[in-house]
Amino acid sequence: MLPSIPLLAAIVSQPFKRSQQGLFHGKTRLSGNSIPFSKGKTKRSWLPNVHTKRLFSDALGEKIKLKVTSKALKTVKKFGGLDGYLLHTKSDKLGWEGMRLRLRVEKKLEEKRREAVAVSTSAAPMPSAS
Repeated sequence: MLPSIPLLAAIVSQPFKRSQQGLFHGKTRLSGNSIPFSKGKTKRSWLPNVHTKRLFSDALGEKIKLKVTSKALKTVKKFGGLDGYLLHTKSDKLGWEGMRLRLRVEKKLEEKRREAVAVSTSAAPMPSAS
């Protein structure tokens, strides 16, 4: 299941390209004015609260080093881990890195399902022809 072309185009057209390098959960750069007591406005920008973290994936069985925002970390905790977050979050919130990880997790889970089915069918007793 690959992302559709319009979805990829929407992700690429986002102005905050740094958010494609990690799990930012839709957070982008904000801009506005800094207004001191003297009322002189100065343009400034606010960046997302980004941390480099190693998050464990149950499906992949490894820790993955990612740049994540505090909002994304809270949402990962809410979904019960990285795999739940990747599988249940909308595509537009994930970005490139999130979609790449989602595809890896889905592929690994599908392999595990096929392996479980193969083991269960081979372990099932053969009916006797009496």
